[in-house]
Amino acid sequence: MSPERAADAPRVPVEERLFSLVLALLATDTGLTKNEILSTVQGYRQRFDHGGNNANLERQFERDKDDIRDLGVPLETIESPAESGNQNLRYRIPRGSYELPGDITFSVEETAILGLAAMVWREGSLSTESRRALVKLRALGGTSDEPVLGYAPTLRVRDSAFEPLRTALDKHQVVRFAYLKPGEVESRVRTVIPLALVQHRGRWHLAAEETGTGAQRTFLLRRIVGQVAATGETFDARADDESARALRELEEVWSSHTAVVEVELETDAATRLLKRRGTVTATSGALELHYSDLNIIADELAAFGPEVLVLSPVELRDAVRSRLALTTRNHTEDARE
Repeated sequence: MSPERAADAPRVPVEERLFSLVLALLATDTGLTKNEILSTVQGYRQRFDHGGNNANLERQFERDKDDIRDLGVPLETIESPAESGNQNLRYRIPRGSYELPGDITFSVEETAILGLAAMVWREGSLSTESRRALVKLRALGGTSDEPVLGYAPTLRVRDSAFEPLRTALDKHQVVRFAYLKPGEVESRVRTVIPLALVQHRGRWHLAAEETGTGAQRTFLLRRIVGQVAATGETFDARADDESARALRELEEVWSSHTAVVEVELETDAATRLLKRRGTVTATSGALELHYSDLNIIADELAAFGPEVLVLSPVELRDAVRSRLALTTRNHTEDARE
């Protein structure tokens, strides 16, 4: 595909591309090569050039691999003993590591309800193009049916602020929105020049410039409250690659923050945290995790309950403890009512 045709290829939402990638890697026992993925999976194949340079698409795939691993998906890389080289590596998601635990069972009524819900969710989430791609993947050696019921999809949809911000970027419009920072009770109104929307570790961020000070800020979209409104002012397009700058800064923040946690073996926490990019197992058995935002990782670790014990930093341990204490109080109050 020529660069012109690649630019004109229909835009596939990132959550559909990631979902299609997970679905494809679940549907194969032997794994898929990078070339098979890029030429077949929805979201890649539209821009794949069978006889040309796919360097940008390969970089996209590398970022997507990190994103789905950060979401706890156990993506494996398989080396072929007969063929060496990065292009001959095969990728797969072992179904046994991603299926619901064997001790979870459902009644006939519950299974029927889940089946109906899965059908509605699948029809609303999986496009015709994705279903067509599954047929092609089965021809490459995939043996399973569409894996919907029995797997827990954890891909996050885009925040409500995404579309109005993307429109503002396309039209070079200054925007205004209310932003609630962690630890603050009330939100503050921000008026900014949007520079780029980037996804880092599975979450969307806005790189922007404050109109009053000219300072460059990065906003987490999930903390934008209320509506994003255009102010009526416009701005000139920037020559620099603001997306690359924003991603580089977010990666620097992520690399500089490390948490040390103890994890109970053979639990959901162990499976998910061990698969996070950058996780290191210390000699003591504790896990060293990188993170960008203390409050986000505190929410994540608290959700594992007793399966995780935070050793450091102290601020993170206190944040997780406060979340668990709040959950205990809420459940105690509910029981008394």
